[in-house]
Amino acid sequence: MKILKYIAYSLVAIAFSSCNEDFLDRAPMDTINTSNFYQTESDAILAINGAYQPLQWPKLYNMRMWTTDIMAGNSIVGAGGGDDGRETQDLANFVTATDNPGVLDLFRGPSPGILRANLVLENVAGMDIDENLKKRILGEAHFLRGFYYFLLVRFFGDVPLVTTPVEPGGDLRPSRDSKGDIYALVIQDLKDAMDLLPTKSSYGSTDLGRATKGAAAGLLAKVYLTLEEWDNAVKMADEVAILGYDLNPEYGDNFDVNNENSIESLFEVQYVGDGGEDFWANENQASWLSTFTGPRNSNMVAGGWGWNQPTEEFVDAYEDGDKRKDVTVFYDGCPQFDGMDYDAAYSTTGYNLRKFLVTKEVSATYDNSPMNFPVLRYADVLLIKAEALTNLGKIADAETPLNRVRARAGLGNISGLSQVEMREVILHERRMELAFEGQRWFDLIRVDGGQWGLNFLHSIGKTNAATKHLLLPIPLSETDSNPNLLPNNPGY
Repeated sequence: MKILKYIAYSLVAIAFSSCNEDFLDRAPMDTINTSNFYQTESDAILAINGAYQPLQWPKLYNMRMWTTDIMAGNSIVGAGGGDDGRETQDLANFVTATDNPGVLDLFRGPSPGILRANLVLENVAGMDIDENLKKRILGEAHFLRGFYYFLLVRFFGDVPLVTTPVEPGGDLRPSRDSKGDIYALVIQDLKDAMDLLPTKSSYGSTDLGRATKGAAAGLLAKVYLTLEEWDNAVKMADEVAILGYDLNPEYGDNFDVNNENSIESLFEVQYVGDGGEDFWANENQASWLSTFTGPRNSNMVAGGWGWNQPTEEFVDAYEDGDKRKDVTVFYDGCPQFDGMDYDAAYSTTGYNLRKFLVTKEVSATYDNSPMNFPVLRYADVLLIKAEALTNLGKIADAETPLNRVRARAGLGNISGLSQVEMREVILHERRMELAFEGQRWFDLIRVDGGQWGLNFLHSIGKTNAATKHLLLPIPLSETDSNPNLLPNNPGY
């Protein structure tokens, strides 16, 4: 989908965005609107493209999602020190208040995508366009709405469940619905997406990167894992395998700008260099990752602001011979990057993130990295299957998917463990395999109702972490404008 570049902001964002980008969003009634827009196939495609675009924004994958690894203890903010990234420091130190700007971003981030998906579902179904195209677009809308709500429910628990666009005179102050209702919608949306979407192999090069049947199945496997529906998680993981996904030969292939949307990729947030927009604006099409996480004052990449510095504890967690280490982090004596040596003095921890960097040949300026962000990979699906099988007591069966992931990392097979030991190995494997991909926080808060994560956080010195921190607070500005969002999550 690189060629498409989520170009929908040129039309759809005019029609369907609001200045607040929250649950009070509604479509403006002037200029382009739903009465004069949904006429042609081109209109329908622009509309669904617009539903993808909020994934790119700093409120989600261009910043807030990857900073959850800082909350999870894999890294520290780093950056320029002092108050730089204060909101993320507070989240990571578990002193979060309801006025935290990062929390507000995560609460508001999905809502424009939900609104746009709802508009597509309401309007495209009745359009006189090619039926196969219509099915695909509706499938994409179901996938995206389910995905956005899956993010919200894990961060905040109960949230308003809005499945139709809010019209003037409608309910602009919805109450929170139970997380059970949210999960029911997520599951149904992903099932509908599986029924409607084509396979990845059926897409041409200009559409590669759109949601697919495999992406829906893989995400549903993760939903079932979160809900501890182990049999269903295994079933969905097997559905993904049937569709032809596989591991890339090398771990680093997943983070090669020339190998995006590869055989291992189920879903990526698409970015492109030279998007022609302000780097700081929502319309920006370039990734922030290389710019923000490149070693500070190193001149190794364009930008290089030193965010997201891995901790000593995280780096020490690598097993001897783990090939993923050289791909993921910079450390003293590590392989060169673009012909340059790394100096541990670039970082306050002695380590920097390497995984998402692009060379200056790829991005000569700070505002032009085209590196996609991996949301769901086949390695994740294999580990989902291994964990679900372990929880079903099928330890020997779980060894096969686990050892496939370990083999690529250059590690030996695991066998003969108890159920408790096997679960710990798999969760460790998830940490190292998916490091800095916005997955670790969700693993911490789901296992044993979050107690497993609290135990880990306490073990690394984050003693402030308490049960209340397993959910983020509903932001103060939102409860001020909509008292129906109260009471807040417990402890806030």
